Amino acid sequence: MLVSLAIKNFAIVRQLEVNWHKGMTTITGETGAGKSIAIDALAQALGERSDAGMVRTGADKAEVIACFDLSHLPQAKKWLDDRDLGYDNECILRRVISKEGRSKAYINGTPVPAAQLKLIGTQLVSIHGQHAHTLLTKPEHQRDLLDEYAGNHEILNRVQESYRRWQSIGKEYQQLFEQQQEFSAQKQLLEYQVQELEEADLQVGEYAEIEAEHKRLHHAQGLLADSQQSLELLYEGEEGNAYSALQHALSMLNKSANIDAELEPAAELINNALIQLEEGVNELRSYTDRLELNPERLFEIEARLSTLVDLARKHQVEPEVLPEHFQKLADELSQFGESNDRLEQLAVEQQQALEEYKLAAEQLSDTRKQSATALTKQITASMQSLNMDGAQFELKVNTDSSITSKSGFDQVEFLVSANLGQALQPLAKVASGGELSRISLAIQVIIAQRVTTPTLLFDEVDVGVSGPTASAVGKLMKQLSQNTQVICVTHLPQVACFGHQQHFVNKFNVDNITETKMSLLSDPQRIDELARLLGGDAISDTTRANAEELLLTAKAA
Repeated sequence: MLVSLAIKNFAIVRQLEVNWHKGMTTITGETGAGKSIAIDALAQALGERSDAGMVRTGADKAEVIACFDLSHLPQAKKWLDDRDLGYDNECILRRVISKEGRSKAYINGTPVPAAQLKLIGTQLVSIHGQHAHTLLTKPEHQRDLLDEYAGNHEILNRVQESYRRWQSIGKEYQQLFEQQQEFSAQKQLLEYQVQELEEADLQVGEYAEIEAEHKRLHHAQGLLADSQQSLELLYEGEEGNAYSALQHALSMLNKSANIDAELEPAAELINNALIQLEEGVNELRSYTDRLELNPERLFEIEARLSTLVDLARKHQVEPEVLPEHFQKLADELSQFGESNDRLEQLAVEQQQALEEYKLAAEQLSDTRKQSATALTKQITASMQSLNMDGAQFELKVNTDSSITSKSGFDQVEFLVSANLGQALQPLAKVASGGELSRISLAIQVIIAQRVTTPTLLFDEVDVGVSGPTASAVGKLMKQLSQNTQVICVTHLPQVACFGHQQHFVNKFNVDNITETKMSLLSDPQRIDELARLLGGDAISDTTRANAEELLLTAKAA
């Protein structure tokens, strides 16, 4: 529950500290005194959007600090502990707004994004504004109220998540399908190119190998002649050859080395040359034996070279890289195949997501219809308790599974008959402003009873009601405060008197600057304030007596 609220330099508040208590607290004051400022300031501590206009004139910054008791809120404590923000059984929310419009947020002294204030705030406070009845005619708001009453948060999240997934898969499928349509011509070209290169049976390193073989075969006759002539000169010449000459020279040097040892290195080198020459001759003979004149093979190689050169020119690459080029095109083509596979997979996933969505949406429809029956009875009874004798209410859930949305299959409609004997009609068509306000209040009180937040704020939700109806409103709120802290801003004495405690808001001028303050009233002060609300600024013995009777009756209720 809300324990205290400290406000500094916010709007027309210079400094204000308010302690809050269990039960029902009412806030009254003169028109324009700023009765809702405390709620507006609290909203800032709960993470609502801030702006520079909230900073008091002449001040550098505004500050709001709200302190909550978490003794009976294990979920809120766990939320804080999970984020290392826990602090015993206390939660202190602080918001600082600069005159430039920038703001800073803190939870238990730790700086946090303002969004974190909102997240924890939903577990601490529920605010019902004075314009709630204007939303009541909107179908989306009617559906949201039913879901809130039914506690459909979890199943609604499932519906929304499955709907988003279904839509996301459908979008991906459509994009991929359109992409395939656009690339169909490119795919046909790729298929032709890959087939053409595949039929060429390209091998890595082939071009270099056959180019070398072509050069050898093309010059085979000359190579053979040169090799044979070299053999004659080196070894086989009958009239003389290099091998015989070296042998003769080595023989003479070996004899001379017996006389002069300095000739031995020269003799050894020439001997080595003979060995190298003999090995070279053997290699040359082997070469000439392998070398052949093969016109048919030469023709085959020239044809193959021509094919590779033509393909390279056609694909605008060098002949040496044709195999790599083929693999690249084949990989690109395989991606089209993968796209087809992905398209089929997406179609399956899309159908599965749709089935999941339908199942969740059907479950949501069932809970809505069950809750609609119970809520219909409660709202009808509550309307009649607010001096709408004979009024009837029906919450209608129209389900059409052919219409899909993130909120399910249902269209929710509030039907009302304000007077006995009248047919039920859509709320927006038949309800007057006062009736709409009472119906809205009845619904808010019922919804609030189902919400687990420990503090409920009602900001002039009793607009448009008066007299006995206002008294019934106050009684409803007091009943609600038996299990929940209720804070109510009101201008009606018949509501204000039901508070277990009452605050009075007034404004005054200090050095030509308007200020506002809030004071807790004693019972005598409450009687004076209730008398003022009953009769205006001039308080008479009659209005004071009426006020005293109101307060005594309310305390006994």
